[in-house]
Amino acid sequence: MTDATTDQPTRRAGGAVVPVLAFAGIVVAVMQTLLVPVIKDLPQLLDTAPSNATWVLTSTLLSGAVATPIMGRLGDLYGKRRMLVLSLAVMVVGALVSALTSQLLIMIAGRTLQGFAMGAIPLGIGLMRDMLPREKLGSAMALMSSSIGVGGGLALPAAALVAQHANWHALFYGAAGLGVLAIVLTLLVVPESPMRAEGTFDLLGALGLSTGLVLLLLPITKGSDWGWSSGTTLGLFAASVVVLLLWGLYELRVQAPLVDLRTTARPAVLFTNLASIMVGVAFYVVSLVLPQLLQLPAATGYGLGQSMVVAGLCVAPLGLTMMFTAPVYARLSAKYGPKTTLIIGLLIIALGYGGGLGLMDAAWQTVVTSVVLGAGIGLAYSSLPALIVGAVPASETGAANGLNTLMRSIGTSVSSAVIGMVLANTANNVGGVAIPTMHGFRVSFLIATAAVAVGLLLALFLPKAGRPAQHTQLRASSEEDAVLERAEEALRGFRGRVLGADGAPVARAKVTLIDRRGRQAGATLSEADGSYVLTVPAEGAYVLAARAEGHGPLASSATHSGHEEAVDLDLSLPGETVTA
Repeated sequence: MTDATTDQPTRRAGGAVVPVLAFAGIVVAVMQTLLVPVIKDLPQLLDTAPSNATWVLTSTLLSGAVATPIMGRLGDLYGKRRMLVLSLAVMVVGALVSALTSQLLIMIAGRTLQGFAMGAIPLGIGLMRDMLPREKLGSAMALMSSSIGVGGGLALPAAALVAQHANWHALFYGAAGLGVLAIVLTLLVVPESPMRAEGTFDLLGALGLSTGLVLLLLPITKGSDWGWSSGTTLGLFAASVVVLLLWGLYELRVQAPLVDLRTTARPAVLFTNLASIMVGVAFYVVSLVLPQLLQLPAATGYGLGQSMVVAGLCVAPLGLTMMFTAPVYARLSAKYGPKTTLIIGLLIIALGYGGGLGLMDAAWQTVVTSVVLGAGIGLAYSSLPALIVGAVPASETGAANGLNTLMRSIGTSVSSAVIGMVLANTANNVGGVAIPTMHGFRVSFLIATAAVAVGLLLALFLPKAGRPAQHTQLRASSEEDAVLERAEEALRGFRGRVLGADGAPVARAKVTLIDRRGRQAGATLSEADGSYVLTVPAEGAYVLAARAEGHGPLASSATHSGHEEAVDLDLSLPGETVTA
């Protein structure tokens, strides 16, 4: 009998799995935007310079960028649910550390630990990919992908309410409580994925990525203090380039890399990932600018003089609109494809930031800006996983989505560092307190608009999706299924059905593709009707190994020329042998 914890989920994925995974994503977003309501007060609260206080936000985003591929790889090796729970547990520890201190370095350490929860997003998408039927996968991935924006928008007024009426450290206790709730729900509702990768964890790759990103972001935030032409600033920039280049070369050579950079060779993946960086930059700017503009006193001549709670409520439509665009995305993507949906989303973001430059004179104008930006960011974020899934073989979706989430995280990290630097260096010093200026706010919006313009240019270079094959026998049962079906049928490999000894279809059988060197080239689970699809990385001879609980194992040899769209191969499992 096969080990249930390895090859079969402990129980069927129920209807609550997607909401629970999305809730975990929302908890991550709450952690990420927790301090936005008090961002203008952080230098005074922590008794430090504005450029140093920026690192309380940037450190979380930076560690999230690094944790994304780390937790994704550990999830592939040891179980995605297990790593999801671990990442949330690290977040809880970090929240408690931050709750107990007002010292800058300790606060940064606690916020760094909280950033590890960012790994929950690719882990959640991976769990959905492993467990859900195709007709539910498209909308589920869109919901999980947009949960960051949803949680961020909803967290702002809630965090503002707490910070306005209680000690600001209570924010961290609240985040820790939500993290514990997410852990409990995950353990109760979400089954462990049966999929496992082979190989080892790339520790050197993790250290190289961490070092390279720190070397890049540190001079961005401190360059104005040190001098942009100083030896320290230029040296750190040069060091980051060298370290990241060496890291990339190492990742291409190592057998089990932390980040599979080979997937970036496909134009669809490369341009999607580059566009993702720009979307990440654009997403975080509004969260940094609008709450400060709303809370500044009217005596400044441009501040809107609102309380923390009102400021949070004015920005909350950003997340709410993202939530409501998920079903709109499904319809648009099914009809026009995810590339068109991404372009529409970027155009709406550009409209939001461009119009926002002239809509900074009243609180209601910031609400309009938040709604427009939320709609655009929601469409753009929801398009990215579908573009990735449609561009890579099914066996590479985990690595490719992890890389895409890394790109988005790098975008938000760079955004936090750059906008923090801009606002700090354009601020007026009034009585020893740095007050952001309208000039700084407008420059921040112009930076976001420029990032969106670059993202739009990159999206235009995305190749068009292939048409579905004429001889397909499977019909899409929903609009989301149609998108995934077109993406899968554009790939080349083996497909067929897994059958039992009596000829009946076998659901959730694990089918593994093994190349001529004996290495795993792909794996999947059969659908409810026994069907499976596996793509091949190259032409050659392969072995397809299939096994399922209650059936004997099967190994079948097959050859793929590399030119055929798909080789039909049914796998008939023998009855299980019972020994005395």
